[in-house]
Amino acid sequence: MQMETFILGSMQTNCYLLVSDSSNGAIVIDPADDGDFINEELMRRGLQLESIVLTHGHFDHCLGLLSLKSAWNVPIMMNFADQFLLERAQESASHWLGIESDPVPPADFDLAKLESIELVDEKFQIIQTPGHTPGSICLLHKKDKILFSGDTIFADNNIGRTDFAYCDRQKMKESLAKLKELEKQGLYGEVFAGHGESFFK
Repeated sequence: MQMETFILGSMQTNCYLLVSDSSNGAIVIDPADDGDFINEELMRRGLQLESIVLTHGHFDHCLGLLSLKSAWNVPIMMNFADQFLLERAQESASHWLGIESDPVPPADFDLAKLESIELVDEKFQIIQTPGHTPGSICLLHKKDKILFSGDTIFADNNIGRTDFAYCDRQKMKESLAKLKELEKQGLYGEVFAGHGESFFK
């Protein structure tokens, strides 16, 4: 599996492009707000987008969805508990950044009850990590021992904010404990978060 990170948008969101070693298949994790740029990269490299995965539904992670969905018509995968955030994405972008944005299509593949999924010919464990949002997830790639953490954890032991009405501080504590246990088991080392540099646990 090959991976590239793109830092997109005014909130410097990390978008991850994962490419199969055995085909031209690719997935995008958190397309941020620049689907057109991602489309250009996919076409320039001769890649075939297979799916889009959202670690959670905040607007800075999903505003690029319409451009990608229109171009590729691939499934948008997410824990459906965050659908309400996709519905609010345009309004949130206007409120927080004062920008106009495309409407955001709904997710159409629910990751809420899946323990693992195969993407780009690789198996990923789906870890439910509610707290920052109700439907936050992390993706664990055991073979390479890497974790895509979304906005659950960041470098320097920082965590996603829990002060919105839909956040849950207790669930965040439980999610962090779950990730800590996986770390103790040696299942991951490097973490690729929704913002900032990757880091090692």
